Amino acid sequence: MGAGRILGAGSRWAGALLVTLTVLRTHLAHCTEPREHFLLQSKGDCLYTNGTGRVRFLYRDIWDRQPYVHFDSDVGLYVADTELGRPSAEHWNKDPAILADARAAVDTFCRHNYGVAQTGKVVGRTVQPKVKVSPTASGSGPHSHLLVCSVTGFYPSGIEIKWFRNGQEQTAGVVSTELLQNGDWTFQILVMLEMSPRRGDVYTCQVEHISLRGPLSLNWEAQSDAARSKMLTGIGGFVLGLIFLVPGLLIYMKNKKGRPIPQPAGLLS
Repeated sequence: MGAGRILGAGSRWAGALLVTLTVLRTHLAHCTEPREHFLLQSKGDCLYTNGTGRVRFLYRDIWDRQPYVHFDSDVGLYVADTELGRPSAEHWNKDPAILADARAAVDTFCRHNYGVAQTGKVVGRTVQPKVKVSPTASGSGPHSHLLVCSVTGFYPSGIEIKWFRNGQEQTAGVVSTELLQNGDWTFQILVMLEMSPRRGDVYTCQVEHISLRGPLSLNWEAQSDAARSKMLTGIGGFVLGLIFLVPGLLIYMKNKKGRPIPQPAGLLS
């Protein structure tokens, strides 16, 4: 599905807008003074199904956030949404040129812009997701943890993410964030799994996306408490060694710089 605003739609569209403004002035002349701040908008949307297999063009005039007249290509006529839009709808429906332009916009505006977008690699563009799996502690239970599958930088937005434990799909304890836009035409999402890992369990985050040739899977294997203790002990020993090594190295370099340079024996006599 796509949407676009009418840009440079031609003199007939400009004439239609002029009629709209004239009607507004006539309407307001018989009313009290208008509010100091108001907004008049004209919006054109293109709705695509199966590429350009089926295209719907929708044009709307909006006064102060309320649509008052619109054209729908599925109907083929202008329709008033409020009494304010009735004179415009009746006038435009009686003008063969304006009505012909609106009916042709499915091709001249929507399908044309779709082709331009394809040339610019906007339509059909895909970006592969980046996937990362990381554990974090959970407050739900003494031995509960969360596995977070972070999927970032993908386009388009349609994506399917599943969790597996030892090859069996997990549906309970799965929580997902909302799909977030990155502002660069890519998206990101987090899908979390609450788990109580046992030694040897293999958890898999599986991602399916149109940019991938097949499902992308990333594994995380639960470690035993002993293995975790050994790893933490090794990291602690390495850090402790650095703590003692750095001061010693600094003292050595300082003493080396302050030591007098030996002079040749002939210069001392």
